[in-house]
Amino acid sequence: MRILLASSESVPFAKTGGLADVCGTLPYALAELGHEVGIIIPAYRAIWCTAKPIRPLGLEFIVPVGSKTVSGQLLECPGDVPGVTYYFVRQDYYYDRDELYTVHGHDYADNCERFVFFCRAVMEAVRLLDFRPDILHANDWQTGLVPVYRRTLYAQAPEFQRTACVFTVHNMAFQGEFWHWDMLLTDLDWSYFNWQQMEFYGKLNFLKCGFVFSDAINTVSPRYAEEIQTPQFGCGLDGVLRSRRDVLRGILNGVDYGAWNPVTDPEIAQNYDADTVREGKPRCKAALQAELGLPVEPRSPLVGIVSRLTYQKGSDILVGVLPDWLARENAQWVILGKGEPDVERQLLELAQAFPHKLAVRLEHSEALARRIQAGADLFLMPSRFEPCGLTQLQALKYGTVPVVREIGGLADTITDYTPETLADGSANGFRFAGEDGASLSAVLRRACDLYGDTDTWYRLVRNGMSQDWSWRRTAPQYESMYRETLRRLYPDADPR
Repeated sequence: MRILLASSESVPFAKTGGLADVCGTLPYALAELGHEVGIIIPAYRAIWCTAKPIRPLGLEFIVPVGSKTVSGQLLECPGDVPGVTYYFVRQDYYYDRDELYTVHGHDYADNCERFVFFCRAVMEAVRLLDFRPDILHANDWQTGLVPVYRRTLYAQAPEFQRTACVFTVHNMAFQGEFWHWDMLLTDLDWSYFNWQQMEFYGKLNFLKCGFVFSDAINTVSPRYAEEIQTPQFGCGLDGVLRSRRDVLRGILNGVDYGAWNPVTDPEIAQNYDADTVREGKPRCKAALQAELGLPVEPRSPLVGIVSRLTYQKGSDILVGVLPDWLARENAQWVILGKGEPDVERQLLELAQAFPHKLAVRLEHSEALARRIQAGADLFLMPSRFEPCGLTQLQALKYGTVPVVREIGGLADTITDYTPETLADGSANGFRFAGEDGASLSAVLRRACDLYGDTDTWYRLVRNGMSQDWSWRRTAPQYESMYRETLRRLYPDADPR
């Protein structure tokens, strides 16, 4: 099959979250299965920082955006393996900026215009590249108009006559809502601005557009696919998703073990595998403690957190329990991330009060994230909702035991420790259900108590390290979804 993924970000070129990891690594797994895969993203300023061989294709296009016409260019970069190609939409006024979506913590005022243009550019790129995709795979609200254009303005275009449009939502909380007059930017008839299609409580909603107009919908874990059909997690669109449940499924994200692997990771103090973790991981822990200015205490459990410091991630719950833990418990903590100013302030104050137990780094650093994965004993994710999560899967590979809330992809991937689950080989971490500090403290207490039983602890560690959460495990599910969708739309097709 020919597959074109449209996304607002992709590693290694531009990243704000897990969307970039998925759209930068899934294509390689699909290429391993024998498919030809393209990835198209905006040509942000950040793409030029990668030292990759990006070149102009000499292909230009002009599309209407509201009352004006806007031109763009297409760039290309080969992937690291045959069968994968990156494409970029260059329009410097829209994308040559310091950040992808925000300035000083606020959305760019013209985000609607920027991504209306990008969605039209994706459609024009297919025509100009002579890349006739079997599957046009859009991701998140920034590409929500791609399925709309496929069904409307480009319905008769020969390049799309045998194309199925798949739409993946990576996080329901981000929907791309804009005022109703922005409908004029889309070049679409006002008749589509109705409650069944593009309108949502008087606003234009890009995410809803993707759900309504796509041929198949998926999200990034089976549990989250069920959750988003409920009022609690559907963010107002649960009714839309229930109406399309026949084409909705959940497929877990995968980890790129070529990039995240303690056997080969150059950033960590000591490489190790499941057989040598008992010797290698303590060295990584000691190096991390020394780096962060924490006492090098082998028997103190070290709790690691790499996360956005936001309400979604349960950071306020964490801040509520930390003072008591820092004052009373023999555990150390390292927290890496940025987020809500009030949470950041409280964490810095606690780190100042307990410098021997808490290290806080308010930054984004993949190198330090790797050292935390290798050096911490526990990896904490108290999320209120979590579509899939990648960091708990990375933690498993590094022998760091996840402690997670029983929600979304965390529930799909982490099996709670009991003597029975340890014996049958399924246990790989600790789970808790409550959305409160008492529940969080109780599960941490369980985990720290088990940490004192070294032999049992390393049995649990090796369980997690031996499990396969790679794209090789989940990419065939995407392949199956693509083929089933093509067969449903085009019964005479041969989607090899």
